[in-house]
Amino acid sequence: MKSSRPPKTEALRSPLIDTPARRAILARLKRRPNVRSALIALAAIVVIGLLLPLLAQQDPYDLSSFSVMDSRLAPGSQGMDGTTYWLGTDSQGRDLLSAIFYGMRISLFVGLIATAISLVVGVTVGLVAAVLGGRIDSLLMRLVDFILGFPTILVALVMLAVIGRGVDKVIIAIVVVQWANYARIMRSAALSERTKEYVEAAYNLAYPQRRIMFRHIMPNSLNAVLVVATVQVASAITLEATLSFLGIGVPVTQPSLGLLVATGFDYLMSGDYWISFYPGIALLILIFSLNLVGDRMRTALDPKHT
Repeated sequence: MKSSRPPKTEALRSPLIDTPARRAILARLKRRPNVRSALIALAAIVVIGLLLPLLAQQDPYDLSSFSVMDSRLAPGSQGMDGTTYWLGTDSQGRDLLSAIFYGMRISLFVGLIATAISLVVGVTVGLVAAVLGGRIDSLLMRLVDFILGFPTILVALVMLAVIGRGVDKVIIAIVVVQWANYARIMRSAALSERTKEYVEAAYNLAYPQRRIMFRHIMPNSLNAVLVVATVQVASAITLEATLSFLGIGVPVTQPSLGLLVATGFDYLMSGDYWISFYPGIALLILIFSLNLVGDRMRTALDPKHT
């Protein structure tokens, strides 16, 4: 009895899986050694974000570990117990260096998780819209246009005003404002991919819609989305810092970098610059590093850059 399974043909071979395409991608990576440096830098940023709290001399979450008697100490001052605070303390008496360590981990966590969730949601919506088309495509794209028609910060502000404060709430708000951008880019790339020969051959051989969607179209449409995702991590961190600075992001018990900057903002005029200055510098370095990594990754993932 003959099998009803469609025969394999050269036309169905996905360019992403094809050996020549693999060699082309590897060759492009080898021509750009700074891409390897960017990947190492990205891994280092993540590892540092995870390990920095181990270097902190104080747990800023533990109320019993600091005293208001040590509040607003200048950098290099000693506390009541003889501890030296190299970057000073904030208005609550927390060691600013320890708070920055923990705050950097929170910022990285929010940026990476929010970007990953936004990427999954946006890719799924854009892929479904491109493959199914018709009314579903029209409905999904109108939703995307509706979300992108509002300022990002305004949508996030409204979201947090409704659902409240917290790290998880900030992640939800960032996902709501970011997924639509991925969906539009994914839809455009998938529509272009649908016209290629191997996809048309798969349709002619009556392959299941799900297989065509996820095994042929999606893998070969991801590059354009990943190019955007590499720089959206820094945008998510910036948005979180802005929301926390405005007082509606993470709660005061979780010292993110944006919240630390906001905490010291009221004391700038009194000369206690370090409360805002050092967290601001840490936030600037983090965002600059991520943007640099994103730019290097863009040169590797975007085929237009040779």
